[in-house]
Order: sequence, then C-alpha cells, then structure tokens
Amino acid sequence: MAITKDEILETIAGMSVLEVSELVTAMEEKFGVTAAAPVAVAAAPGAAAGGEAAVEDEQTEFDVILKSVADGKKIPVIKEVRAMTGLGLKEAKEIVEAGDKAIKEGVSKDEAAQMKEKLEAAGGVVEVK
Repeated sequence: MAITKDEILETIAGMSVLEVSELVTAMEEKFGVTAAAPVAVAAAPGAAAGGEAAVEDEQTEFDVILKSVADGKKIPVIKEVRAMTGLGLKEAKEIVEAGDKAIKEGVSKDEAAQMKEKLEAAGGVVEVK
C-alpha cells in the first residue's frame, strides 16, 4: 500500500517548522543531497506565505552615512549630528571629522530621508544604505 504525494503533503502541512527542518535534514542525509532553500519546504503548505516572503525582502532598515563635509560647513554639520544622535560635542566632532562614518544605523526609510535632507542642508554629503 503506497502513500500518495497528497498524503505526504498533508502530513508535512501538519508539522511544526522544527519538525519540517528535521525532516529536511534527515532527507539530505539519507539521499546525499543538499536542499538549496530549506525554507521553501516549510513555506510550501501555506499558499499565502509566498506573498509575504516578497514583502520581507524589501529593505526596511537603513544606515545614514556622512561621507564628507563642504568647506566651511563643519560647525553646522556637527550641530545637526549632535541634534540627531544626542552625542556630546567631542563625539559628534570626531564623527564629522573622520568622514565616511555612520551617523545612525537601522533607521526607517522616512527617518533616513529626513536626516539626509537636514545634513545636506547643513553642508554635509550623505549616503543612505
């Protein structure tokens, strides 16, 4: 009496993610193969999971990096860095003078855009990654 593919899929759909992970590992060992994307096995039972995965790939956290400062604009840029980060004068000055340093990491897209606008208005050259 053979088990059908549908029965196997129904069984996998009822498993926890940990159980599916262990199943994939056991199949890799038994058949001598490597799963290129083991997450795809866990996502297969839920049809809605495919649409959610595409949304998760979009970048949600950005780093604001001060690349350089225009001549004669160091003081206004230091003031902006202090206002944005809450750092003291010495720390903010070190970041501005070092150049190519992250002002803030892991910020939202809107916050990164606002920071870039303010720093550029003060005379800084900014990159958002």
